[in-house]
Amino acid sequence: MDVIAPDELDLSRYVRAGDTVAWFQACAEPRTLTERLMQQRATIGHFRCFLGIPASDTVRPDHADLVTFVSYIGSGGNRALHRAGKLDVLPAPYSTLPGVLADGPVRADVVLVQLPPADEHGRHGLGLAEDYLSAALDTARVVIAEVNDQVPQICGSRTLGAADLDVVVHTSRPPAEVPPAAPDAVTARVAAHVAGLVEDGATLQFGVGALPEAVLGLLTDRRDLGIHSGLINDAAMDLIEAGAVTGARKTLDRGRAVGGLLMGTRRLFRFAHRNPVIQLRDTAYTHDPRTLAAQHRLVAINAAIEVDLSGQVNSELARGSYVGAVGGAGDFLRGAARSPGGLPVVALPATAGPASRIVARLSGPVSTSRSDAGLFVTEYGVADLRGQPLSVRRERMLAIAHPDHRPALEAALEEQGAPA
Repeated sequence: MDVIAPDELDLSRYVRAGDTVAWFQACAEPRTLTERLMQQRATIGHFRCFLGIPASDTVRPDHADLVTFVSYIGSGGNRALHRAGKLDVLPAPYSTLPGVLADGPVRADVVLVQLPPADEHGRHGLGLAEDYLSAALDTARVVIAEVNDQVPQICGSRTLGAADLDVVVHTSRPPAEVPPAAPDAVTARVAAHVAGLVEDGATLQFGVGALPEAVLGLLTDRRDLGIHSGLINDAAMDLIEAGAVTGARKTLDRGRAVGGLLMGTRRLFRFAHRNPVIQLRDTAYTHDPRTLAAQHRLVAINAAIEVDLSGQVNSELARGSYVGAVGGAGDFLRGAARSPGGLPVVALPATAGPASRIVARLSGPVSTSRSDAGLFVTEYGVADLRGQPLSVRRERMLAIAHPDHRPALEAALEEQGAPA
């Protein structure tokens, strides 16, 4: 293992032309390493990077002179890459990412990871994420670690020792943060309808953004909620601190809030530091269909860009720009549908500006099929499509569309002849 000062790190010694480089996403990004990688790209030659959710501005379109960027998601800074034609999209379910990166077409040759200092046994936890990249740590040719003394020690399923690391760089800098998003009035009304579906003892899964956070903020009066999600954020922490989340009725991981990564602020990081209530696990566990189906009353709360009248969901493309992802929505919605008392929920405002988000025909890809349709929620109410034929689905989806758009949607159905 090489131990190198940050300003002396020459990544061209470890990254080869043609390699695929991947790093942990969001707050877990090892920014000293990723910044150095972009700065030194000319000495390496052409290589490929797999990107997750960005929480920094490390990567820019001008870096594409020598770097090919691939990502499963178009959020944050990835949008600029896509607009510039510099992002190659991998439209894959989240549950498949570990295999893709560990032993698939986008196999990671070099993995960059941000770790907390070693414990008394010389072992490092994985810090702020286990997630989809954990599996690639076992198959990558090179693992380079930024050991950052400001990264919290989080309870997880695996640790790394000196033998697992090829290069170590010691740093001291605050991890990237993702602050909570403030909901607008419409989002708050949608959230209120979703919150009304959540009963005491439910296990919660939630996605990224203002809407899921707003839902969590309305659940402080519930009791014995659990968390099993792809991420844990500040809003989830608030529920734990309020006593609403205890995990006491969870089927699995009772008393633990389970997620793949922490995605929030320093307050969350301090809360989770050596806190046995918070447990990070890899995607093979968090998105496992058997694990999800076994959870008690799993309520999956996911957003969408648009939904058609049959229950097909586009969560990827908005006005020609890739802003979302296939993500884990399908995994969690199917899991919630099979969970005893579970609820597969897709929530969204009825409009985006002057346009309806309830549509007769999707303008983008089908990210989640209508066969997985569950409950759809807008500020106008809840449409339960489970087990319903198309005629009933259309009627219920029209009822939660914006009233100003309902005549046009009905007219579009007539023009289409209400096809199957």
